[in-house]
Amino acid sequence: MNRFSLKVWIDGSGYPILCLHGHPGSGRSMSVFTEHFAQRFYTISPDLRGYGQSKTRENFVMLDHLDDLQGVLDQYGIDRCLILGWSLGGIIALELAARFPDRVSGLILIATSARPWGDHPKISFQDNLFTAIAGILNAVRPGWQWNIDTFAKRSLFRYLVRHHTPATYRYIASDAMYAFLKTSLAANRALNAALSPGYYRVQNFEDISCPVLMLAGEHDRHITAISSVETAKNLPNCEYKVYPNTAHLLPWEIPETILDDIDQWLDRHPESWRRS
Repeated sequence: MNRFSLKVWIDGSGYPILCLHGHPGSGRSMSVFTEHFAQRFYTISPDLRGYGQSKTRENFVMLDHLDDLQGVLDQYGIDRCLILGWSLGGIIALELAARFPDRVSGLILIATSARPWGDHPKISFQDNLFTAIAGILNAVRPGWQWNIDTFAKRSLFRYLVRHHTPATYRYIASDAMYAFLKTSLAANRALNAALSPGYYRVQNFEDISCPVLMLAGEHDRHITAISSVETAKNLPNCEYKVYPNTAHLLPWEIPETILDDIDQWLDRHPESWRRS
């Protein structure tokens, strides 16, 4: 077993919910969820290996995340928990549920898939240039409408969001920029190695029997809604919803809607979070 000690962000009290970020990402980028759910849950939001403050230069493979997270659960004395995963975090959540079914009581999966595939257009020099300018200006002046209209809408941000609002870009400034800067080369190598043989694939996800909620953005170019729905239909106990006019960063586009839908699902499925 090759466990790595992770930086973990903790808040709230009650039934535990493990919140797993995407790539690039960090525990901080899950604040849209943790600030809400800490009002009724014990939220555990780690920086995965190679991300945020869980720094490493050593090469690792994607499945090493499972050993690390098993260590987190053991460290905090958590026998069973609900898992919320966004993008890569959702893939890891599915892997955890498949490997440790007795420890996972429910899954909330966002912009993810067991067999993820995207349809992202080819990236141009202008895309990269405008993305850099938009990102820097947004970091200096979060949610500045002139920057959004002049650069962001013509940059790679146009594939990440459909709601080009100041509120969305404030999330990008506070959480996404930090996550991007703190994602290590080792994390990039691990993800690229997983994708290189074909798309990273969760094994035996059809056997996951706990309650699952799958949420996807209709215009997600990184992990398409079609691949999310394919996974949802192959899970025996899964509800899914595709949101129109949203993309990969949909929790930052329509946070109130997403959180309300998750709350309603939790109310319909108390078995996913109530202790037996």
